Amino acid sequence: MLVFWHQHLTMLATPKTGTTAIEAALESMAHMAIQRPPQLKHTSVRKYHRFIGPWLESVAGRPFTVIATMREPLDWLGSWYRYRQREDMGDARKSTVGMSFDEFVRLYCSDSPPPAVAVGSQAQFLRAKPDKSGDKGLDHLFRYEDIQALINFLENRLDCEILLPRLNVSPSLPMDLEPATERLLRRTASDDFELYDRLCQRA
Repeated sequence: MLVFWHQHLTMLATPKTGTTAIEAALESMAHMAIQRPPQLKHTSVRKYHRFIGPWLESVAGRPFTVIATMREPLDWLGSWYRYRQREDMGDARKSTVGMSFDEFVRLYCSDSPPPAVAVGSQAQFLRAKPDKSGDKGLDHLFRYEDIQALINFLENRLDCEILLPRLNVSPSLPMDLEPATERLLRRTASDDFELYDRLCQRA
């Protein structure tokens, strides 16, 4: 998560949406950069508006623009699957080594996903916080697949050129899914697909 004080801008870090590279490019310009632990780096929309946003706005005396990025849901799960194939995972329970992507997705859709596939939901991360004055959510949500739109927004808001490094790149692996598995995923993660479809329609 990056906070730009003078620009009254906060960029939330949706997991597996390229935020590591963006943060690396902009960290020196940010007035507050939370890179670790992951629980703080990946502060959800609701937690931001409950804990961090009110504090920033009370000190600044004005609201902050809040932005984030979303990735196509199937591709997002594929990124998690590939990332957890790494040998340096640290926690063996979270490794997907020896697991096919189809198995990963089916376990993700199960009632009790094991640690290797328990990666949450983008829709849940991006969901607005109900408030007396209305839902407090995001001012702008960008598609990972159109990262240039986010870069253009940031360059205009921060008045600088942004060059992204390639960081945190996951290995290339087969991503085949049985048709029945994809149908199961679309039912289980319907909120994610609906949110992404609405985002595409606004593009």
